[in-house]
Amino acid sequence: MSERRFVLLMLAPAVLFLGLLVAYPVALLVYNSFFEVELINPSARVWVGLANYADALTSKRILETALRTLQYSAFALCFEFIFGFGAALLFSAISGKSNWHRTIFALPLMISPIVAGLLWRFLLVGDIGILNYGLSALGIIPNPKAINWLSDPDIVIYSVAFADIWLTTSFVALVSYAGLTNIPKDLLEAARIDGANALKRFWHVTLPLMRPVIAVVVIVRGIDALKTFDLIWIQTQGGPRQASEVFSMNIYQRMVRYGDLGEASASATLFLAFMILLAAFAYWKIWRTDNG
Repeated sequence: MSERRFVLLMLAPAVLFLGLLVAYPVALLVYNSFFEVELINPSARVWVGLANYADALTSKRILETALRTLQYSAFALCFEFIFGFGAALLFSAISGKSNWHRTIFALPLMISPIVAGLLWRFLLVGDIGILNYGLSALGIIPNPKAINWLSDPDIVIYSVAFADIWLTTSFVALVSYAGLTNIPKDLLEAARIDGANALKRFWHVTLPLMRPVIAVVVIVRGIDALKTFDLIWIQTQGGPRQASEVFSMNIYQRMVRYGDLGEASASATLFLAFMILLAAFAYWKIWRTDNG
């Protein structure tokens, strides 16, 4: 057997797996988006062409949901990156003494999103949440009823992001720490000898060399935040008055509650295309070779 045939034979199970569990569902999703399909009778299809896409793109609720999803993702990703990268820099500074710190810091990664959502729901819910009682005891708020984290439409989309930030900041920290450990010490030492202070070494040496790692964090965590469903659903189920309904939740509601498989498929196809374009942009903008 030639080497080429051996490689193809070894790749065949993975290709078959991806074809059955990824390519086929995506192709079926796109196919359904061109039909009017009722969930209770999916065999009865009516060709509508691009009508489902037109309805999705002109729906006020879908537009509001899309903007809310971007709002949620940007808020969560921003704080995850700030806290995670800051923790990675701290771990790198204390070097070998950070073993136990990294282990403890990674504990939230072992908790499922459902459990994390329930935990933060009990922390934030109404006037019985532990967080409000703690803030009240510290004198930061006048009483435990002062902030309605999960029932105030103006702040609920940020409140439900707390669980996401707590759950995945450790992922950002560990990935960033791995990138920091791969930076050649000689470059940092040479910059220090040339008179660069800590801030200049970080800006001109560390940060440029961390671009591939930052790209991985932004792409992986950005897409993960965009498609968040369970963390928000277990806390608010999209309420109050759809104020915390994100795009994945809107697709679920449209398919399961309203039984509109065609329009839900069109929305999901648009969502998939947007995430692919976003990942491509992040890759090109952050990870591409800097010719300058």
